[in-house]
Amino acid sequence: MAISAKTVKELREMTGVGMMKCKEALVACDGDMDKAVDWLREKGLAAQAKKASKVASEGVSKAYVIDGVGVIIEVNSQTDFVSKNATFQAFVDDVATVVATENPADVEALKAANYPGEDRSVDAVTADRVLSIGENIQIRRFVRYDDGINVAYVHMGGKIGVLVNLKAEGIEDTAAVAELGKDLAMQIAAMSPSYVSSDEIPAEEVEKEKAVQLAKAIEEGKGNTKVPEAKRKMIAENKVKGRMNNFYAEVCLLNQQYVKENKTTVEQHVKAVAKQLGGKIQVVKFTRFVTGEGIEKKEENFADEVASMIK
Repeated sequence: MAISAKTVKELREMTGVGMMKCKEALVACDGDMDKAVDWLREKGLAAQAKKASKVASEGVSKAYVIDGVGVIIEVNSQTDFVSKNATFQAFVDDVATVVATENPADVEALKAANYPGEDRSVDAVTADRVLSIGENIQIRRFVRYDDGINVAYVHMGGKIGVLVNLKAEGIEDTAAVAELGKDLAMQIAAMSPSYVSSDEIPAEEVEKEKAVQLAKAIEEGKGNTKVPEAKRKMIAENKVKGRMNNFYAEVCLLNQQYVKENKTTVEQHVKAVAKQLGGKIQVVKFTRFVTGEGIEKKEENFADEVASMIK
């Protein structure tokens, strides 16, 4: 099948592998991007690769704690300039307050809720803001945590938002727990884990990773013809165990090296803080939003755009 240059480029950006090998992988996998990533990894050409995020829209991802309720929300605008507009920022703050106080089931329910201080819906006020600001505004997604100790962190003015939910037992100094949560939120913003612990990873994802690592280890051992094939497979299987630990250390928060002290893991650091405070602390869950993540941006040809303006 024909493979477009755009698809090859996207795979290259995801994996860091050369264009020719990326094209070879896509041809071998009939254009399936996920399978092509695994194909490259099995050949030892690519490291663990996360799906590329096609950042298309501007706007902000902001996290809040409002009367103990944690809220993280993403609201999109068309340009980065508007996302810094005071009216836009105030609108996002108000909508987050609605999420905290009204507990809407989803974005549509949020739009139907009353806007703070207005006898109108959030949707109606959104339409007004679109007219006054002059750009399309979309409330994209939100998450709400209403129990435990919630900690909010906003990175780079709203490019990344993080909300962390903790549970503390036998600890009176909740401010110290919140300070730990702030450090963890910064870790999550920087290191982008997908799960709190390895227990949360779906079994099929673990088995898929094991299969990729086994195929890669077998490929690496093919050149050692002096070793019997059965023994080569056993060696490969032993390699997989260590590599799975590396996998967990990448995708699981508690398994990651703690960024402020890389000689310890996040899990060890949390336990140390809990011991110091005389109780127990559990990292229950977290949410990390990257503004515009996963939204495909419309590609414009600048020359064509200029030509259309002078017709």
